[in-house]
Amino acid sequence: MSDTRNGEPRDAEAQKERGVTLRAGLYIFGTHLFAGFVWLLFYVGEHANK
Repeated sequence: MSDTRNGEPRDAEAQKERGVTLRAGLYIFGTHLFAGFVWLLFYVGEHANK
């Protein structure tokens, strides 16, 4: 039996899955970081001396 499926090594699919998981984690982390920054802007703006 061959170590390829559809012209790609079998490990390539696992590597793609890890890449998708990593990318999703980075997007989630980045989105939360951005949301925290926006929340911080609102908090500072609310407590500013006017």
